[in-house]
Amino acid sequence: MLRLTVRKRKDVFVYLSTVVFSILFILVGNRIAMRHVVDRSDSDDVIEQAKVTKIVERVSDDEMLSDGEIGENTVVTFVAEITKGERKGMSIVATQAIESYESMTTREVQQGDRILLYERTIVEGEDPTWVFGEYLRTPTLYKLLAIFFVAILLFGRFKGFNTIVSLAFTCLAVFAVFIPSILSGYNIYFWSILVSVFITAMTLLLIYGASQKSLAAALGCIGGVLVAGALTLIMDRGLMLTGITSEDSVFLLYLDTPNPISLKAIIFAAIIIGAIGAIMDVSISISSALSELRDNAQNPTFGLLLRSGLSIGRDMMGTMANTLILAYIGSSLSTVVLLVAYNSSLLELFNREMIVVEILQSLVGSLGMLLTIPLTSLISASLYTGRWWARRRSPQPVHEDEEI
Repeated sequence: MLRLTVRKRKDVFVYLSTVVFSILFILVGNRIAMRHVVDRSDSDDVIEQAKVTKIVERVSDDEMLSDGEIGENTVVTFVAEITKGERKGMSIVATQAIESYESMTTREVQQGDRILLYERTIVEGEDPTWVFGEYLRTPTLYKLLAIFFVAILLFGRFKGFNTIVSLAFTCLAVFAVFIPSILSGYNIYFWSILVSVFITAMTLLLIYGASQKSLAAALGCIGGVLVAGALTLIMDRGLMLTGITSEDSVFLLYLDTPNPISLKAIIFAAIIIGAIGAIMDVSISISSALSELRDNAQNPTFGLLLRSGLSIGRDMMGTMANTLILAYIGSSLSTVVLLVAYNSSLLELFNREMIVVEILQSLVGSLGMLLTIPLTSLISASLYTGRWWARRRSPQPVHEDEEI
């Protein structure tokens, strides 16, 4: 009873310490990362949430396109009621302009739609005009997110709650620390590894606590991530990458930062951040399975645990490699389809830098995950059969005067 109480206190201390450290990491990291971030927002538009209450008119005219076809420009005038903010309840007249090249992608507003409106002053001194900005999609996303969180809590209970907390810290680490560090012109290689190590340690400590299982998984995961990073640096030179994989990447070159943003470093960070989830999954699965084997086997030896870890890893290898490859393909499926449609030569297609980078991400991530299997198995077998575990398993005498 005494031993369980002490262990419970230790778990609570580790949990709270991890939460406090994570908060400090986010706050301090954000302050450092934001040090040289420039506010590049040059828009004075006022954005309001509104609901369409009435369609006033729809005006269309034809336009001759560059390919000789006739396109249609449409202007929809409607009445909307502002639903939030200081002007809540105010009815305004706004317009939605749909150019001919947008006619296939933009839906005309309808009564009852929830939208974002922009207040714009076109001519100084005249009354501002209201124009359609975007459909308000976040409420639907919030509902789906709520369902996701409820499902995690119902299935995982307290570990599910810890999963949500770790997910929140992970998102904050990426969006409040890592991305601002890029915009400040800091070393992307250093910050991507720092954030990856933080995510790994924080996630394992919050969900699994301070234990040999977490230590083995953390060491195996960090080792796999470092291997993936090293392979990326090696292949970077061999593949003669420039980092220009899309129009968006070109715009990064024109950002005003103290140090120019390295597009090659962006590729490195994308591979590391993209692979860390799968690598962590592999490492904790092996570490947890070997921990259960140690607790239930009569005489677990180093060789038995190592062989078992490698066997479990081989069973996981195929599906996890597919997970990475399919995730990367799915994230840029539209672009891949276009490239395949307009390239008659497979040789040319597979030498395009964008395709090469996608393949590189898949292969390097899979190799990092593959090498995580023997590394985590070796570390777990070493820790689980060490002297520390032998002392822990030995019975401890309980004195009568001890507080139970």
